[in-house]
Amino acid sequence: MPVASPVRRTDPEAQNLDPADWRELRAQGHRMLDDMFDHMAGLRDQPVWRPPPAAARARFREPLPAEPGDLAESYAIFRRDVLPFGSGNAHPGFMGWAQGAGTPVGMLAEMLAAGLNSNLGGRDHMAIEVERQVLAWVRQMFGFPGTASGLFVTGASQANFVAVLVARTRAVGAEVRGEGLARSGLRLSAYASKGVHGCVPRALDMAGIGAGSLRLIETDADHRMDLGALRAAIAQDRRAGFTPFLLVGTAGTVDVGAIDDLSGLADIATAERIAFHVDGALGGLAVLSPELAPRVAGIERCDSLAFDFHKWGHVPYDAGYILVRDAGLHRATFASPAAYLARAERGLAAGDWWPCDYGPDLSRGFRALKTWFTLKTYGSEALGQAMAANCGLAQALAARVDATPELERLAPVGLNVVCFHHRLLSDAQNAELVADLQIAGEVAPSLTTVGGRTAIRAAIVNHRTCLQDIETLVESVLSQGRAMLRVPAEEAAR
Repeated sequence: MPVASPVRRTDPEAQNLDPADWRELRAQGHRMLDDMFDHMAGLRDQPVWRPPPAAARARFREPLPAEPGDLAESYAIFRRDVLPFGSGNAHPGFMGWAQGAGTPVGMLAEMLAAGLNSNLGGRDHMAIEVERQVLAWVRQMFGFPGTASGLFVTGASQANFVAVLVARTRAVGAEVRGEGLARSGLRLSAYASKGVHGCVPRALDMAGIGAGSLRLIETDADHRMDLGALRAAIAQDRRAGFTPFLLVGTAGTVDVGAIDDLSGLADIATAERIAFHVDGALGGLAVLSPELAPRVAGIERCDSLAFDFHKWGHVPYDAGYILVRDAGLHRATFASPAAYLARAERGLAAGDWWPCDYGPDLSRGFRALKTWFTLKTYGSEALGQAMAANCGLAQALAARVDATPELERLAPVGLNVVCFHHRLLSDAQNAELVADLQIAGEVAPSLTTVGGRTAIRAAIVNHRTCLQDIETLVESVLSQGRAMLRVPAEEAAR
């Protein structure tokens, strides 16, 4: 029989869910917090990733619990079956996808936010002021006016969707919300490079405009949108009776980390009188590094910007952000009258900024607190330095690949992503090699396709990653390649 849980009440008359013994809960909570600190402090000594065993998966196929359980017992299951089998993005050897590593400060802030349990849809409370403070900082980061609006969302996928809806309102008018796009009689068209993230065509789909309205523009040798091809596509659409309404630039493409010529795109958007949006999910926060900021020059000219604090900002998941230059247009896209959302001159329903007027969610968590804590504790300069260090490691990896006969780099390194392959292996074998590395648990790159060829993709985002991890990646690729080719190590060395 389990030990009495610190959250279980034996009194049948008690209906609240607070613990019967706060002291027991406090002790259990301290154990849980200490264990998570130990976990984070010892990341380098753990595998990057390991496949969850069948027994662990099976334990999460149980029926809905009806009776109270023991908190310590539930936590023991977490420690045994969940904690060791995460996705690995906190580990310094994780280079598979552009996922932030998190920080202990962010973890603590998330705990505080959960304890406060605020709903940030609106009303008059201090959590709203914290989000407004972060908005002011975001405006400052990107050189936007003090009148610009912004909002925390789940991630850049949702932020890009919000941007599409705002651009639709700009092109058609707020009446599109009631009448639908068909009543306007307009055939809208949008433009992005062939390297654009898949959430952008999906956003056009969800907005009722259609994914087919997105023109995917050819890219140059650096994987940046070809401006001449863009101008030609816009002109062709106008001749065909379409209404160009949105140009999407990318600051860090998902495959190779390429950055479009944002200043050039801004010029074209201004000349064509269409909305200019930047998907900066991967590289937008490069503005915090004096060394990297010139690479995203022109980002300050966009009409809207999507980015993620949970990537290079290392805020715990999730913490996406949408920034919009025209706050009135942003509000017109989402604000809705409802009796239960009526504003008051005083009391809890007061307040002149309700986030529910600027996005799809009324129920919103306190994402701003972990972001505020991260920026207050580490400062923007340290975050920028960590980003620059990641890019330095990417250049070191590129140089190592270029100097190794068995390896071939498949794309320029514009930011922090390096794509290469083992030239003696087939595409299928390169894919097998990556899976083998992930299972081995020292380093975890991912796969993509560049120029029709399978590429080993190293996205260096983690603030814990160092040169040792880059060397481990290269040596692991070479060692596994030799094993697949059945080449003795001494022969490969010759």
